[in-house]
Amino acid sequence: QVQLVESGGGLVQAGGSLRLSCAASGRTVMSTAMGWFRQAPGKEREFVAGISRSGMRIYYADSVKGRFTISRDNAKNTVYLDMNSLKPEDTAVYYCAADPRSAWPTTMEKDYDYWGQGTQVTVSS
Repeated sequence: QVQLVESGGGLVQAGGSLRLSCAASGRTVMSTAMGWFRQAPGKEREFVAGISRSGMRIYYADSVKGRFTISRDNAKNTVYLDMNSLKPEDTAVYYCAADPRSAWPTTMEKDYDYWGQGTQVTVSS
C-alpha cells in the first residue's frame, strides 16, 4: 500500500511559479515509478510528467515541456513538480500517482495504482 499526499498548490499570476510536493508513506517510493496528472474543470484527467524509480527516465506532456520539471528525493520519499512560466490553461487539480509494477513511468492513467487527493492550482491572467 502507498499513501500519497500532495501539497503546494495555490493561486498564482500568469508567468509565476509553484512547486508541488507529493509525500509518500506506507511503502518506500524508491520502488515505484511516479507520475503527475491534472484535471481541469469539464475535462478528463491528463498526464503531465512521469519519473522512473531511479530518476533517470523522465517524460513530459508536450504542453508543459520546458516549463515544468519533475524530480524525486527517494531519501525523503517525496516527488516534486516545479512549475514555471505558468499559464491560465495550467489551472487544474494536480494529482500525484504511483505505479509500483513498473520501473519506468507511463503516460496512462490506468497503469497507476495509487493516487493522492489532489491539490488545486489556479493561474490568473
